[in-house]
Amino acid sequence: MIFPDYRPRRLRQNELFRAMVRETRLSPAQFIYPLFVKPGKGVREEIASMPGVYRLSVDQVVKEAKDCLKLGVKSVILFGLPESKDAIGTGAYIKHGIVQQAVRELKEKVPEMMVVTDVCLCEYTDHGHCGVIVNKEVDNDSTLELLAKTALSHAEAGADMVAPSDMMDGRVAEIRAVLDENSFSRIPIMSYAVKYASSFYGPFREAADGAPQFGDRRGYQMDPANVREAFREASLDIEEGADIIMVKPAVAYLDIISKLHSEFDHPIAAYHVSGEYAMIKAAAANGWIDGDQVMMETLLSIHRAGADIIITYGAKDVARMLNAK
Repeated sequence: MIFPDYRPRRLRQNELFRAMVRETRLSPAQFIYPLFVKPGKGVREEIASMPGVYRLSVDQVVKEAKDCLKLGVKSVILFGLPESKDAIGTGAYIKHGIVQQAVRELKEKVPEMMVVTDVCLCEYTDHGHCGVIVNKEVDNDSTLELLAKTALSHAEAGADMVAPSDMMDGRVAEIRAVLDENSFSRIPIMSYAVKYASSFYGPFREAADGAPQFGDRRGYQMDPANVREAFREASLDIEEGADIIMVKPAVAYLDIISKLHSEFDHPIAAYHVSGEYAMIKAAAANGWIDGDQVMMETLLSIHRAGADIIITYGAKDVARMLNAK
């Protein structure tokens, strides 16, 4: 057998060669770690469907953020679990809301940490939808003011970046205008621009107690079958003032991440969601896979597809592995 002059295996023969020619590299600085914050003190409740992920009181959120920094994970995103809920999600935008409390504590106790806040109403409404209900439907335009109020309250508390996840039309423009009018023009918006109506969100809804009490969210989240619509959504949010555009979920939508990365110059974020994380943990617990290595490979694939930023519950686990290399 006559081999060609070029033999690809030459550069695979040991880790020194493999590392030298590696095309895609992960760093803990690329990760945003999601944190669920609830009232109380000393609260650390593990979420059954998401091993290693907890509902935390504010003091424990601060502790978790400090642990993240030690690993090189320099960003967190906060989701709030309020004491009470109502029809218009008042807990999302009140001055002393649970997320606002957590932001203030984090910026005081862990100032080096970038604090991102999820901007939505679903965790705060008694009906579980992401907006105001009018005639049994989520009313887009009356929701915008409340989303902007929420984003402003987060900025006033000290948030470094806001991330609207509601999928209401026009919300980026509304939030940008309100932030700018109130001297927060420096606060970037990371928009959940391409958020699909996915079945991978189940564990999150358990964690945040945010499942809709009637109907579903297909009327405002994207149809999983659609690709071209993702370009329209991303374009609209960029025109309205988004600084970063996000794709959610990540693994089942790597093609979307790749296409948006090729089309737009804006940074691309991807949310490695609860169901994607839970499947890895469940398979690992049953001994079917090496959970650490599959988590690493999964995040690498998300980055390779074109995501500059990865929101993931596996941030700490993968950061430990990267730091150990």
